[in-house]
Amino acid sequence: MRDIFINLKRFEVPRSIGGVCPEESPTAWIAGVLNSCRELGLAKLTDLRFSLFVPEALIPAAVEASRGEFAIGSQGVFRENVAPGANFGAFTTNLPAAAAANLGCSWSIIGHSEERRDKLGIIAAYQKEVLEDPALNQRAVSAVNGLINQEVLRALESGLNVLLCVGETAQERGEGSFAEQKPRIEQALRTQLLESLKGVEAFLDEREVVIGYEPIWAIGPGKTPPDGDYISFVAELIKKLVSEELGLKLKVVYGGGLKKENAAMLGSLSAVDGGLVALTRFTGEIGFYPRELGEIVDEYLKGKGEL
Repeated sequence: MRDIFINLKRFEVPRSIGGVCPEESPTAWIAGVLNSCRELGLAKLTDLRFSLFVPEALIPAAVEASRGEFAIGSQGVFRENVAPGANFGAFTTNLPAAAAANLGCSWSIIGHSEERRDKLGIIAAYQKEVLEDPALNQRAVSAVNGLINQEVLRALESGLNVLLCVGETAQERGEGSFAEQKPRIEQALRTQLLESLKGVEAFLDEREVVIGYEPIWAIGPGKTPPDGDYISFVAELIKKLVSEELGLKLKVVYGGGLKKENAAMLGSLSAVDGGLVALTRFTGEIGFYPRELGEIVDEYLKGKGEL
């Protein structure tokens, strides 16, 4: 079974006020998206599982419209949680994992590059030298990994599965040939994985953790994405690291953006267990369109040799 994850970011904001939701009612839009995915037959594909991460405001509507045929996830959880006889939930602006689970989520995406950048930015606002001093930067990165680890554990404790995102920055990857970059890539990913996955083995009899690989250096306009050889190397490396260092067997999906242009290639890679979709259209009226998701899935299945 391979996984297609869909991260619908800030789709609760209509275009009329600067967002990307094509309808004035985001709750009606998410219900329509799930109904369209059902009509496309995506819920009936036996070798692909679909999970959608949505903003907190859209979770109830998404859960209702999913009818249990698609998994719904939160876009992160807080590092602390509510518990009977303990904290009742004094976490204004933060989503406890227990709340996400109670709303009907079965997954959470944690450690996305946008989240890591935000956390590192808070540290840098306090001590700007972390962006310039390599030693301070590494300490800050480890601090962020520790916070991510707490979020992962809170999600698992609350019964959620986790898509944990990791990936190397341009600075961590460095210059030179791919052969020269490989040890630096391994070091960056080793640190993220070992620090972010501490303690997860206690939950894996009943819960899942999937690793989403984001090549952070390649994300953004004008950037060149990695080719199949690069992605295969990293996926195999991640599986090797978590197996040898932590005794875990985890799936790895490509989190740098599954799209129509790379879907067949990603489907053909045996070491890669799926992908993460954000937008389906990056020009014109950018956004997420179920019909185009269907086209991406068709290309992916062609790459797997199933169409």
